[in-house]
Amino acid sequence: MQVQDVDLRLLRIFVAIVECGGLSAAESRLNIGRSTISSHLSDLEVRLGLKLCKRGRSGFELTEPGRVTYQASLELLQQCEAFASTVASSKNELSGRVTIATIDTMVSDPRCGVARAISALKARGGNIQFDIHVCEAREVETSVVNGRSLVGLGVSRHQLRGLDYYPLHNEYNYLYCAQGHPLFDLIESDLVEGNVAKSDSEKLEALLAEAEVITSNYLRDKEVRNDGLNYQNSAIAYHDEGIAHLILSGEFIGYLPEHYASYWVDKGIFRAIQPEKYAYQIPVMLITSKSNTASPLAEALIEEIKRVHAN
Repeated sequence: MQVQDVDLRLLRIFVAIVECGGLSAAESRLNIGRSTISSHLSDLEVRLGLKLCKRGRSGFELTEPGRVTYQASLELLQQCEAFASTVASSKNELSGRVTIATIDTMVSDPRCGVARAISALKARGGNIQFDIHVCEAREVETSVVNGRSLVGLGVSRHQLRGLDYYPLHNEYNYLYCAQGHPLFDLIESDLVEGNVAKSDSEKLEALLAEAEVITSNYLRDKEVRNDGLNYQNSAIAYHDEGIAHLILSGEFIGYLPEHYASYWVDKGIFRAIQPEKYAYQIPVMLITSKSNTASPLAEALIEEIKRVHAN
């Protein structure tokens, strides 16, 4: 099969469908209707002579040929972007698509320099397109490994082979409760400072033993904290926003980055629980692929992210 321009367009649509998890979910990303997306997908299947996915009431699911085609599509599109970037660099220009995968709530951290890096990169090349994917921590690394993203911003405890990790800054996390939770009214300023009667201290410890702590599959998990609290509960969240929803219910307590929780703390809705005891920090990393750094655009992006964070 000879690859033509129309095939590249169809492959990009197919990749978007897979990454969004279905045709309907891909509508907003592709800015075209579901029926048109379906038609393009059918055209690609006819062009390849393969059944790429199952779609219907049971949901969207890739076939085995679909999984192979998806991986091959990622590699091909990555090579096309690298070609365009290399040619542009020969004219002392930066051109191509900048893809960044990042964990959620980074934007609320004043130390995060992604916006400044984007601005600096945009000034260096007017033909650069930006694509930022906010995802769960493990997905950040996966996105960089498989070539979907040039770089990732996230946390990692078990570093993957083939990736480089550059520490940007440490993120501080504390244990929070909200209005309506039994711990909230008990935690006054003097309690936080340790000036508390023995009876109140015992009550605090009893409530903490009973309190349900939100379990997170985010890598800021209980193995890092090792705090001895109760994680046998029905509350699970995969992102900080989900954790915040659960804390706001007044039924659960959970860990959040200080920069993100400060919005509710400043409004008197959240309170940190014994921050001198229930706290931990974890490094936020710039995650890059060892094989992608040869791209001039990738090199420029990594350079700018490191520069703005160093400043």
